[in-house]
Amino acid sequence: MTYKVYLSGEIHTDWRDHIMQGAAGLDVTFSGPVTDHAASDDCGVAILGAEPDKFWHDNKGAKVNAIRTRRDIAAADVVVVRFGEKYRQWNAAFDAGYAAALGKSLIVLQQPDHDHALKEVDAAALAVARDPEQVVQILRYVLTGALPA
Repeated sequence: MTYKVYLSGEIHTDWRDHIMQGAAGLDVTFSGPVTDHAASDDCGVAILGAEPDKFWHDNKGAKVNAIRTRRDIAAADVVVVRFGEKYRQWNAAFDAGYAAALGKSLIVLQQPDHDHALKEVDAAALAVARDPEQVVQILRYVLTGALPA
């Protein structure tokens, strides 16, 4: 059975690549949001037409992106949500809550300095990892039963 893993959250670092490379050889497929920041921000107005008000510009983009996000999270077996150090990922908090509401297995990837701010999100998670390698080790254990060497 191929595990479907949705990689949500911070888009400014290569954490997704580390997980996908580390999981090479496992029966896993990955999906995630559009990580081209400009495309993600502007998809709504590029497709549906310009908006003079930034609120409505962002609203259109968020809704178009939600079509992909909702489908992929609903299809996922595991949702990994990364909260990065530099930016506030409000969309990641939504994705975590949505995944939890659907009963998806949730892994949160965050640094210790976010523990207090994310305590409710962490409470919904089945694991809180500190780095991408821990996520890979969780996936390997879940799929094969093998512990890290």
